[in-house]
Amino acid sequence: MMADFFRRRTFRSAIFAAALVQAGFAWAAPQHGIAMYGEPALPPDFDHLPYTNPDAPKGGRLVTGETGGFDSLNPHILKGTVPWQLRFLAYESLMGRSWDEPFTLYGLLAESVETGPNRGWVEFTLRPEAKFSDGSPVTVEDVMWSYEILGTEGHPRYRGTWQKIEKMEQTGPRSVRFTFTEDDRELALIIGMRPILKKAQWEGKDFASSGLDVIPIATAPYVIDDFEPGRFVSLKRNPDYWGKDLPFMKGQANLDEIRMEFFGDGTVQFEAFKAGALTAIRENNAEKWQTQYDFPAVERGDVVKSEIAHGRPTGMTGFVMNTRRGAFSDWRVRAAMLHAFNFEYINETMTGSKQPRIDSYFSNSELGMKAGPATGRVRALLEPFADTLLPGALDGYALPEGDGSARNRRNLRAAMALMNEAGWSVQDGVMKNAEGRPFRFEIVLAQGSSEEQSIIDIFVQALTRMGIAPQVTVIDSAQYNERVNAFDFDMTFFRRGLSLSPGNEQRLYWGSEAADQPGSRNLMGMKSPAADAMIDVLLNATSQEEFIAASRALDRVLTTGRYVIPIYQWNISRIAHVKELRYPPHVPVYGDWIDWMPNAWWWQDEDQEQ
Repeated sequence: MMADFFRRRTFRSAIFAAALVQAGFAWAAPQHGIAMYGEPALPPDFDHLPYTNPDAPKGGRLVTGETGGFDSLNPHILKGTVPWQLRFLAYESLMGRSWDEPFTLYGLLAESVETGPNRGWVEFTLRPEAKFSDGSPVTVEDVMWSYEILGTEGHPRYRGTWQKIEKMEQTGPRSVRFTFTEDDRELALIIGMRPILKKAQWEGKDFASSGLDVIPIATAPYVIDDFEPGRFVSLKRNPDYWGKDLPFMKGQANLDEIRMEFFGDGTVQFEAFKAGALTAIRENNAEKWQTQYDFPAVERGDVVKSEIAHGRPTGMTGFVMNTRRGAFSDWRVRAAMLHAFNFEYINETMTGSKQPRIDSYFSNSELGMKAGPATGRVRALLEPFADTLLPGALDGYALPEGDGSARNRRNLRAAMALMNEAGWSVQDGVMKNAEGRPFRFEIVLAQGSSEEQSIIDIFVQALTRMGIAPQVTVIDSAQYNERVNAFDFDMTFFRRGLSLSPGNEQRLYWGSEAADQPGSRNLMGMKSPAADAMIDVLLNATSQEEFIAASRALDRVLTTGRYVIPIYQWNISRIAHVKELRYPPHVPVYGDWIDWMPNAWWWQDEDQEQ
């Protein structure tokens, strides 16, 4: 699926470039959209996104469950725990992203985007009709203030981009231009995706410390209607939403209410769904999907089981090791953990072996590393860093495979050998170093993570046979977020979703600079010159071939770094939902991703059937 996208995009790009040459000018005119490579797939006069239903009725509600709690409604700062959906449903940006293309944006708050051929600057022109939920107009002043406050006091994910802006200036009554300090083709798109806030609402308030005291005024079709700390948040569709007739929004934001209910753990959440308290639930366990979704509502047809395929990379899900700590600073120790982790047995126990393992960070896509030695452009990109690369990056690497038995003897012997190489040995039944210090580490998990806890229980049994007794600490979500943001853990659960167009976010995930920034997403603390260089190539690639080669090279650096113990992948999404919740037959290439559900879904009663 993804290869077809790249082939079509390359063909369109060649035609587009040829037209520019014949015309004798470089592109620097207002456009309706912008793509990372080539031109947007949809023309300026498109009617709606291909994966939405422009005739979808309005009404109904989506009620989903979350584990843990929340103590803030501001998703743009480091402090506090926020319902993750607010960042995507309660705010809008200048441009909106299509989930049916690798990385393309179309005008949302902005009616047009303009940039030069090298993308050294980008300019947006606001729509005159753009308004906040209180009816006040969105101004250039709001836009410029939003970028500055996010870049200086907001979450670390915003600060890196702000530092790359040389100049931000108003160029017209409704226009603002950003000039960049460095060559980075993705910046023009990243800038278009920042949330726009209402400046006047925050006057006299401490933005970086806000929690439940400020209900945001934004431009999105949904507004926070009601909430109870740690219990629920209810979003209601704004009947006066300014953008309901935009082509980009046609067929989106159809539901009257989106409600997030919070539960102590996944078991209680599932029981709430079975009892009808929730209208939809995502199921990550294939075995449970087949064996436990046979309750009466499913048998009656009142609840539908939908399986949604996708063409995006697997990303990485598993247990990350913090290299800032002595326990996992040695790659051989990390490799030993990978051998000790009995995936085949765990997969059989947890899913009946129905879910394949994640092979690498970009597996399930053309961006993923290939088996065997690195060749061609991938090898050429990596060879200058040969002295810093870990075994397997150039010559080939595959995750250790167990025999499926509970004992996993062969892999445990390999794990013991790696520990010995790293200076650890079993003394009086305990793994110790030459000074007699026991090998200890702490696994930190969030309350409610029942599946992860079950996996760790099996892992700990294997470690015990090696003379290792890790401490497993389970804490509430607020404490968990504080500790993870401060990198106060040895090992913890880890999930990074990756797109078909990896870019600047890669610096936040595994860039050297982010390793020392509290709150960054580089949880493993990796500092790899090779990874930094591959990210640079990704950001400045001018061809799909170079882009794919850089991604595959980065994948090799990450995977052979042995930073994460991967578990099983989710190459399809499993969503159980009430029969009234519908979605279009055309599913975007990203599948069930970010805000596809609920934005493209709608509620249809039997009396609305045609």
